Amino acid sequence: MESAVPTKSSVRTVLNSAVVVAALGYFVDIYDLILFNIVRIPSLTSMGVSGDALISEGLAIINWQMIGMLLGGIAFGIVGDKLGRLQILFGSISLYSLATIANGFVGSHDLLPPLLEYRLLRFVAGVGLAGELGAGVTLVAEVLPARLRGYGTMLVASVGVSGAVVANLVAKNMDWRAAYWVGGGLGLVLLILRINVRESAMFNRTARSGVRRGDFFALFRGGRLGRYLATILIGVPIWFANAILVALSPEFARVLGVKGSVSAGDAVMLFYSGLVFGDVGSGVLSQFWKSRRKVVLLFLSSLLVACLAFFVFGRGATPAVFLALIGLLGLTSGYWAIFITVGAERFGTNLRATVATTVPNFVRGLVAVVTFSFVTLKPHLGLPGAAALVGAFWFTLALVSAWRLRETFGIDLDYLEEE
Repeated sequence: MESAVPTKSSVRTVLNSAVVVAALGYFVDIYDLILFNIVRIPSLTSMGVSGDALISEGLAIINWQMIGMLLGGIAFGIVGDKLGRLQILFGSISLYSLATIANGFVGSHDLLPPLLEYRLLRFVAGVGLAGELGAGVTLVAEVLPARLRGYGTMLVASVGVSGAVVANLVAKNMDWRAAYWVGGGLGLVLLILRINVRESAMFNRTARSGVRRGDFFALFRGGRLGRYLATILIGVPIWFANAILVALSPEFARVLGVKGSVSAGDAVMLFYSGLVFGDVGSGVLSQFWKSRRKVVLLFLSSLLVACLAFFVFGRGATPAVFLALIGLLGLTSGYWAIFITVGAERFGTNLRATVATTVPNFVRGLVAVVTFSFVTLKPHLGLPGAAALVGAFWFTLALVSAWRLRETFGIDLDYLEEE
């Protein structure tokens, strides 16, 4: 069996400019994406929000951001297949950087009601954030040899999710407004780095062929819809854990009787720290086993066990144990990189950017459905009961989809989706 450890020549191949820029881009993407979860309480408190409204208003702002990502994913995905992968990177980085900088000025003027302005700016930032990951993974998948694709996307994901750790450190040492300005500034610096990145040769050949590209509605024809929906459903449990259990960890800690306070920032940092190790582990396992399907099934099942452990062992725990359980949620959510790679590998070059960009953003967009159902059930079932019922529904759909997943490891990506 081939070693999971790449050779020196393989390392040089993987560490090309496209992979490095995609990894750094996803780092800034995650920093900005998750920053609101970290500064939710201090930023909303500064605007006069208190009590249960910190949960409801916080989830509402998250939903606006995720709906923006859903719409942005469709738009940038189509652009990526019609005009090129690099066009997504330029447009998305510019948009979310400027919107994130503007977030730092929310409530400092009288142009709009602060909470409305907060929602609108997170929506615009969400539209911009939608393009980064899909473009990066598509570009990396197309420029690397088939045997090394897993290492490339593993690097992008593991470097990227560490952006949440940095976001927490920045937010702990700076005012919440300054934390937004840092994120926007990092994005503008990234624009300079992408200048040296070249377009995928595979895309250029497809563009010259004259074939129809970026037809979003083609995903609903020719038997592709089932393939597309199944890919999306596999990723939803990751965001169930993130948007409910992690984002509301201070509230869950109180309800579960944790013996001390829990910081939302620390919870986010532990979750994403675990995610870094999970992404590396899933990437190496995928290369070693030569399988995406086995890794997705293993990690998805492990995430289900970690969610159960969160409620069972989190009750009456110390803050350290509770945070360790959140870290376990992150570790077992580490199939995110493989999940995005599967999306890119399951469709032809003329639809690949559309799929790779829309799939993670449909998952994020479904957060609005997840949180709405959670908020609706919470008055009747309480925090743990509502989370358990919502989680059970999405895990069931994800496990069925993962079980039916077709293996895509090592396949040749130079093909087209025919009408």
